[in-house]
Amino acid sequence: MDLSMRWLADYVDCDMPIKDFVSGVTLSGSKVECYGEEGDYLENVVVGQVREIVPHPNSDHMFITQVDVGEGEPVQIVTGAQNVKKDDFVPVAKHKSTVLHDGKPVKITKGKLRGEASNGMLCSLSELGLNVHDFPYAIEDGIFILGEDCDRTVGKDIREAIGFNDTTVEFEITSNRPDCMSVIGLARETAATFGKELKVKKPEFKGIDGDISSMLKVKIHNTDLCKRYIGAIVKNVKIGPSPRWMRERLRASGVRPINNFVDITNFVMLEYGRPMHAFDLRYVEGAEINVRNARAGETITTLDGVERALSEEMLVIADAKKPVAVAGVMGGEYSGIMDDTQTVVFESACFDGASVATTAKKLGMRTDASSRYDKGLDPHECYEAIMRACELVEELGAGEVVRDFVEENYQSEEPPKVVFDSAWINGFLGTDIPESEMVRILEKLEFTVKDGYVYAPWFRVDIGNKSDIAEEVARIYGYNEIPDTIIRGIARAQRTPKQKFELMLKKAAVAMGLNEIETFSFISPKYFDKIRLPEDSKLRNTVTIMNPLGEDTSVMRTTILPSVLEVIGRNYSYRNPECYVFELGNEYIPVTGEALPTEPARLGIGFYDTGDSVDFYTLKGMVEGIMRTAGVENAEYSRPDSSCTFDEVSALHPGRSAVVKAGGTEVGIFGELHPAVMENYGLECRTYVAKINVPELMEVAKLTRTYRPLPKFPATTRDLSVVCDESVPVAELEKVIRKAVGGILEKVNLLDVYRGEQIAEGKKSVSYSISMRSLECTLTDEQADKAMERVIRDLSELGAELR
Repeated sequence: MDLSMRWLADYVDCDMPIKDFVSGVTLSGSKVECYGEEGDYLENVVVGQVREIVPHPNSDHMFITQVDVGEGEPVQIVTGAQNVKKDDFVPVAKHKSTVLHDGKPVKITKGKLRGEASNGMLCSLSELGLNVHDFPYAIEDGIFILGEDCDRTVGKDIREAIGFNDTTVEFEITSNRPDCMSVIGLARETAATFGKELKVKKPEFKGIDGDISSMLKVKIHNTDLCKRYIGAIVKNVKIGPSPRWMRERLRASGVRPINNFVDITNFVMLEYGRPMHAFDLRYVEGAEINVRNARAGETITTLDGVERALSEEMLVIADAKKPVAVAGVMGGEYSGIMDDTQTVVFESACFDGASVATTAKKLGMRTDASSRYDKGLDPHECYEAIMRACELVEELGAGEVVRDFVEENYQSEEPPKVVFDSAWINGFLGTDIPESEMVRILEKLEFTVKDGYVYAPWFRVDIGNKSDIAEEVARIYGYNEIPDTIIRGIARAQRTPKQKFELMLKKAAVAMGLNEIETFSFISPKYFDKIRLPEDSKLRNTVTIMNPLGEDTSVMRTTILPSVLEVIGRNYSYRNPECYVFELGNEYIPVTGEALPTEPARLGIGFYDTGDSVDFYTLKGMVEGIMRTAGVENAEYSRPDSSCTFDEVSALHPGRSAVVKAGGTEVGIFGELHPAVMENYGLECRTYVAKINVPELMEVAKLTRTYRPLPKFPATTRDLSVVCDESVPVAELEKVIRKAVGGILEKVNLLDVYRGEQIAEGKKSVSYSISMRSLECTLTDEQADKAMERVIRDLSELGAELR
C-alpha cells in the first residue's frame, strides 16, 4: 500500500519529520517498507517565462529564446520545440541541472547549438518523469506549458510549482488488516499512534429526483458469496480530466489518472479501501444487474482485452444475457467508461474473499480490487463508499446523481464482541496498565467498551478473541513501554517421534559416508522416462503445478530417485571421481477424491566411485545399517518379482537388485542402476541407488533398546557347507537355518559361496559359521548336534545337501 503523505494530511495532522512518522507507525503495527519523495531526481529545474523567441539563424526548425528564471538577466536557451511562444511559463533546466532521459537521470550543462549559446534546456513532461495523464492539457512530444492549475512564480522549484513533491510511504499490510489498505484506515492508525484528531467527515450529496427502480434492477443469486450490492445512477455524464489535486493523490499512490469517472472509483478504493466499478448503462442489457455464478461455457473479455473462460464456481456480475464483470476482480470490455458515455451505474459491493482469491488465481489476474477483497472486507462500508463516489461526482461537476440507491443486503447486523477482562490482558502481556487507560486506547481505535464487552468497529474483521484485544492495547500503549521480565516457566519443546526417527536415519547415513542433499520437490515429467518407469505406472499420476517456473519444474515428484540421480549425474558431468549422497524428502501421491496429495517421507541413497571400490554389497551393507539403526531384526532381502510394489524396479539392473522386507512389509528397494538409465544420465561407471519408505519402516522399527547382560556361558560353533541349486537365494538358506536352530542361535555368518570344478553345473556351494549359546547353561554337544540335524533336515526341503 502506497500512502501519499499529502493525502494523509487531509484527515490527520502529521506535521513531523518523516523518519519520526515511519518509526512511530511501524512500532504501532503498521510496518513501513520504505519511503521516498516524488521527483527527487530533478535538480536545479525551475519555472521560467519566455520573454522573447526568435528563429535560429542557422536552423530551419530551432528557436532562440530568452527566458526569465528569476535571476535578473534572462537566460538564453535554444530549443527545437514548435509549441513554445512568447510569455509561456515553462520548466527550465538550468546549467548543471538533472532531468530524465529515457527514464534515467542525465546532467544538463551549457553549450552551443549550431553556433548559438544555450545555457540550459526547456523541459517536456517526460523529462520531468511525468506524462499527459498527469497533465491532460499538455502535449506529449512538446515542451510542457504550465497551466493555471500550477504555481507560475518565476524561479520557483518546478516540483513545488506543479505539485510533484509529495512523499510516498510504502506499507506492508498484513492479510488480517484489510482496513489498512486505505488512506482513511492508515489515518486512523496515525491518529491513534500519535494522539492526533481524526478528521473524516461523513460524505453527503444533494442528488436529483428519479425513480431508480425503473432504471436499474439488482438481484443477488448467491448470498453466500455476495452479502451486499448497492447500485447508484449518474445521469448526464460529463467525461473529462480530474482536477489536479485528485490526479496528484492518485499518482502518489501508484495509480495512473485516466478520466474523472474512472479516477473517482480509484480514488474511493484508495480512500476507503472499498473497490468500486462504474458501468456504462447502455451496455447493461435489460438494465439488470445479476450477481450469480458463471454458467458452463461462458466467457468474458475483460478490460485488458483478453478473452477468459469462466468456470461455474466463479462469481460474476451479469446483465440479462451475459457476464459484464468478474466479481471483485475486473470489469468486462464493454463495461468501462467511454468518451460518449451518458449514464453511469456505480457499483459498491462486498464479495467473499476466498472466492475472489480463487477466481483471480485461476484467471491469472491479480488486481488492486482482488488484493483488497481477498483479505476479507465487511459489507457495512459499502454505503459510505458509494456515498463518497456520488459526492465526488457533484464536487467535480461530472453529472447528476439520482438521489436514491438500489440495493440488496444480506449482511449480519450483530456487531462482533469480545469479553473485556483487564486483569487477563495485564497477565497476558505482563503489564500493569490501568483499566481506564485500556478503555482510552480502545476508544481511540473506535472500539466501544460497555457491559463487560469490547465491541469492534465493523471494519475490524480481525478481532475474534481476548488476545486480539490485548494486542490492540499493547501496540498503542507502546511495546517499548512494556517492562522487561524474565521468562516464566520452562520451555518444553521437543521433537516429535517422527522427527526423532528421521534425524536418526540422517545421522546413520552420514556415519556411512553419505552427504546430505536437498532438491526441489517439483520435477519434469520427462524424468519418469529417464528411469524407465512403465507407461501404466501409478507414479506417472502426478500433481500438476498451475504456474510452474518451466517444464522442468511442472509436476510434484512421486518418486525421489530422479531427484537423487540428477545430483549424481551432475557430479559425474563435473568429473568428480566419486559421489556419495542421500536425501530424506517427501513424495507427493495424489489421492482420488481428495484435493491434496499425501506426502510420505522417503530416504533416497545414491553413489558411484570411478575407482571401482564399490559394488552391490557395498549398498546392501548400507541398507543393512539403516535397518539396524531402526532396530529391525531379521530383515529379509530378495530379488524383485512381479509382486514387487516398487515401480522403480524398472530403473535397476535385473540381476543386481533386491527388495528389503521388514515384518513382512516391503520397506525399500536397492541395487545397481540399469545400463539404459545410466546412459540417460550420462553415467559411465556403475552407479547404485536405494529407496527406503520411511513411514513403513517406522511402523516396524524397534526403537526401545533392551539391555542384554554379557553371556555367562560359552558359545558353541559349527561350520556348515551345503550344495544347492544356483537359483536358491543365500538369504533363503539363512532364513531356514535361523528357524531350525531356534532360541539358542546367536548368529549366522556367511563364509563362502563357491562355484568350481568339484561342484556340478547349475549348483553352488554355500558355507556358514553358526554360533549357538544358551543363557541358562553351557550347551552340550548333544544339544548342538540336534540343532544341526534340524538344520540339515530343513535345508534338504529346499534341495540343499550336505557337502
